Amino acid sequence: LTSVFAIVALLAGLYLGWRWLDPLMGIVGAVIILHWAQGLLRDATAQLVDRLPSDELPLFIRQTLESEPATWVTDLHIVRVGSRSYAAVISVFADSPRPPEHYKQLLALRQELVHVSVEIHRH
Repeated sequence: LTSVFAIVALLAGLYLGWRWLDPLMGIVGAVIILHWAQGLLRDATAQLVDRLPSDELPLFIRQTLESEPATWVTDLHIVRVGSRSYAAVISVFADSPRPPEHYKQLLALRQELVHVSVEIHRH
């Protein structure tokens, strides 16, 4: 797109004498590139700090696991591993803990959770 602007500006300067159009298109191109760079910076920063799009997934995990009797989620890490897929590492304290597979099965309703690791501690 910026190349098209540059070519149009050069042709207009050459054939129409609009010499002011070339620097103007340079400024327009710079603004477009800055906009792209800002979006790239925002997306890269979100990826680097493991930011989630919303608090809904961690809330679902906590509420689902803590609905089990005498069970508490003490540590929860969620990492994006694809465009719409996540991995979760969960530490669970329970008075009468169940096997990790039980807790994983409770979370299987959420298809975006493609990998779940559950660490069990007896309270």
